[in-house]
Amino acid sequence: MTRPWRIEYEGAYYHVLSRGNERRDIFVDDIDRISFLEVLDEMTSRFEVEVYAYVLMDNHYHLLLKTNKPNLSRAMQWFGTTYTRRYNVKNRRSGHLFQGRFKNFLIENNNYLLRLSCYIHRNPLRAGTVSRLADYKWSSYLVYAYGKPSPRWLSTGALLSQFSGKKKHQLYREMVKEYSREEKGMWEDFRHGLFLGSQKFVDRIRSRYLTERPTAEIPQKRQVLRETNPEILLRKAANILQCETKDFVYSPRVSDSNKLERDLLIYFLWSTGWYTNQEIGRLFGLGYSSISRRVTIMKSKISKENSLAKRFDSIQSLIKV
Repeated sequence: MTRPWRIEYEGAYYHVLSRGNERRDIFVDDIDRISFLEVLDEMTSRFEVEVYAYVLMDNHYHLLLKTNKPNLSRAMQWFGTTYTRRYNVKNRRSGHLFQGRFKNFLIENNNYLLRLSCYIHRNPLRAGTVSRLADYKWSSYLVYAYGKPSPRWLSTGALLSQFSGKKKHQLYREMVKEYSREEKGMWEDFRHGLFLGSQKFVDRIRSRYLTERPTAEIPQKRQVLRETNPEILLRKAANILQCETKDFVYSPRVSDSNKLERDLLIYFLWSTGWYTNQEIGRLFGLGYSSISRRVTIMKSKISKENSLAKRFDSIQSLIKV
């Protein structure tokens, strides 16, 4: 079973959501919703988490939050377990309440936070639960849009501080109303199912947290890592080997003098774990089985020839870049 990739660091912003098991309801009545918010209150103080926005739907929830410690997994695991236990006791049931592990993605900065809060607050409208958001009380929308009393655990400063003047609530209300026109534009910056932000933000996270190779258990790592253009990586490796890629890229016919460099580069790309044999084959004008043979032969040569092993080590250092 695969597991989601959690990138955790101090001061990280997240959108967190989770659905009921088999998409069933996670609230029987308002008593359950109050219990949910009470557990949320406990989580914020126990794990030093700031909650900026929330919405409770019948069979799922959304949270917009910041972790002041690198502890998202611990906080949300405690939250899910605690609420499930109280829900089960109150409703005389047992077993899982939520569908697998919670989902989350990283948010770059306050600008995205503000726009994402609009998305979260508009959930009841999209679901057809209400025709006016003002009629839905199980979200933080009324606090932001109308200045209703805020729970002590809800941190409103980060969002409201982005509006100037005395009419912050009115401006937020208008922004949410206009958001439906801008929603598509925001999600154009949703990358790899993991990040909401610019490509520079993704690259910064990649360089900081992707120094290890991807694993089968966490396919999201491979998804982000493989965004490294293989042709760029190939050119860098060829530069280290002091050979010209034009002599063998996209060409199945290679001179004997260039075969060693070509096969070493094939093996390098394969060893990253970022690209399939088909992808590597297309780059070199070779088929899947040919790439497999080249890899097997080169692996054997490297294990036997010390000079070749040193050449491979010199280009393999690129994986850590």
